[in-house]
Amino acid sequence: MWPKNNIYSAAIAIFLIFSPPTWAPSVSNAAELVTEGRASYYADRFHGRKTASGETFRIHDFTAAHRTLPFGTSVKVINLDNGKEVVVRINDRGPHLKSRVIDVSPAAAHILGLIGKGTVNVRIEAWN
Repeated sequence: MWPKNNIYSAAIAIFLIFSPPTWAPSVSNAAELVTEGRASYYADRFHGRKTASGETFRIHDFTAAHRTLPFGTSVKVINLDNGKEVVVRINDRGPHLKSRVIDVSPAAAHILGLIGKGTVNVRIEAWN
């Protein structure tokens, strides 16, 4: 007979092995699957600071801030002015200005052609 602690450990291990993955959050609100609006980007001075998710913000990562999407959700951001696009992972809350729908990292902003412009019109789409 197994000691009680080993039984609990075995039960937890079996649960983790056979349970479905939880790392791919779902978007429950259909209105958030596609959104258009203004995008801006984080200043370099935020590099190394903690985000709302607890992660450390890194300017070279493809991440973004969104007001309501679950942390870990990936979205495709399309610059409507030039057609450039990038996939980012939501790891922070914001933007704090109501006129904007998303703040992207400087790395993502570079791909989108956002650097130097400040803000651009974007389309945000759910991405798997």
